[in-house]
Amino acid sequence: MDFKKLVSHCKEYGFIFQSSEIYDGLSAAYDYGPLGSELKNNIKQYWWKSMVQMHKNIVGIDASIFMHPKTWKASGHVDAFNDPLIDNKDSKKRYRADQLIEGYAEKIEAKILKDVVKAQKRFGDDFDEAQFRSTNNRIIERQAKIDHAINTMNKLLGDGDMEGLKNLIDELEIACPDSGSRNWTEVRQFNLMFSTQLGNIAGEEGKLYLRPETAQGIFVNFLNVQKSTRQKIPFGIAQIGKAFRNEIVARQFIFRMREFEQMEMQFFVRPGEEMKWYDYWKQTRLDWHKALGTPAENLRFHDHDNLAHYANAAVDIEFKFPFGFRELEGIHSRTDFDLSSHQELSGKKLQYFDPELNKNYVPYVVETSIGCDRMFLAQVGQSLQEETVPDASGNDSTRTVMKLHPALSPVKAAILPLVKNKEELVKAATDVFDKVKPHVLCQYDEKDAIGRRYRRQDAIGTPYSITIDFETLENNTVTIRDRDTLEQRRIGIDEIAKEVSDKTNINSLF
Repeated sequence: MDFKKLVSHCKEYGFIFQSSEIYDGLSAAYDYGPLGSELKNNIKQYWWKSMVQMHKNIVGIDASIFMHPKTWKASGHVDAFNDPLIDNKDSKKRYRADQLIEGYAEKIEAKILKDVVKAQKRFGDDFDEAQFRSTNNRIIERQAKIDHAINTMNKLLGDGDMEGLKNLIDELEIACPDSGSRNWTEVRQFNLMFSTQLGNIAGEEGKLYLRPETAQGIFVNFLNVQKSTRQKIPFGIAQIGKAFRNEIVARQFIFRMREFEQMEMQFFVRPGEEMKWYDYWKQTRLDWHKALGTPAENLRFHDHDNLAHYANAAVDIEFKFPFGFRELEGIHSRTDFDLSSHQELSGKKLQYFDPELNKNYVPYVVETSIGCDRMFLAQVGQSLQEETVPDASGNDSTRTVMKLHPALSPVKAAILPLVKNKEELVKAATDVFDKVKPHVLCQYDEKDAIGRRYRRQDAIGTPYSITIDFETLENNTVTIRDRDTLEQRRIGIDEIAKEVSDKTNINSLF
């Protein structure tokens, strides 16, 4: 679905609102509405259950957002958590240099895709996209431009060469998206951490940071958790929590925000065994996404060209968002960098005694990290569809439907009296609502014609609609309608709670 329609749909139906909208909003900050908060909680529940409840050697914590400022010195964030920024002298707009270069590559890729679509129409079922891309001279030439831009950029970023990035922007003749001007400043580094003061203490000694990631709360608690839960290596620590980054160019709705939520798990392993577990978690996390019904073609692995200072291997699970493939989740082999750095700066040993090897060592770490907000956007983006279906009179009509996995759907069942001006139907429907609500989140709706109410429930992803009609008064049965198949059948009132619970239970994903 068109991205603008998706954003509009999220507001109209109470999924996401612009933060502080009555004051004209706050850039890159969003509020989750009644349905959005339910969907987000369901995503978090699925992640937590799969990580903690389904593993005997993974436990959870909830660390403080504020941490001792030395934490961020040890982690490298004070010295190295930077974005390369560039200003346009004419428009006075500020941009990330890497995003300008990526935007240049995306425009060329869009031209390639246009040619591919044309060829698909021309050749039909005989079309071989891989062969077309590798033999068409215009596509080969365009792909070479993309490869040159991205590969050069990655090397310059890895070397920290800001002058080289500016030269590359000039070479590629990249213009300001706002003004079309190529009058650029030099590229410089900008630290992404938000800082504040501790109490009334001013100066460096009172400086605190809003955490830019949740992982460090896990690392500084490594021994606390290991000893209190008597865990043996390998074991993991999971956490869901808010993180904050002072993104200069936040964009694409909730994809890149200044306040966001992470779902991270750090898995502690013996040195030398990290690559075995790295491969394990790569596949395990991919399977987690596929269990939701996400098509395989919407997911792909992308190995990092430039490894972070703490990693010896890193891969992204990329998802096909409405604006192209982007990072959804990262799996990183972080070596012993974090624990060793904290051990050195704090002067406290962060080692594990391995009884099988009869020695102490600093464990290596394999991390899985996914943005909850990005996962939300991915699920809404792939499930929100427009399709043609028959209406009550048998004619074709268009409906907007959100085909979320039932376990994630914000509302599991809608309770609908056939008409609202019949007291006996309203009372029966209210009784059904009271019976079902302790088991699943359901919604009562009596406003408008029944067909219109079905469409409303389709638009918010409700998998089952329960209609109470005159036959209900005679034999205690109701009509249950399936969101995806549109099949309608009658079941007993006493069967509703179990049937809906069974079909929307999160356990169905495991």
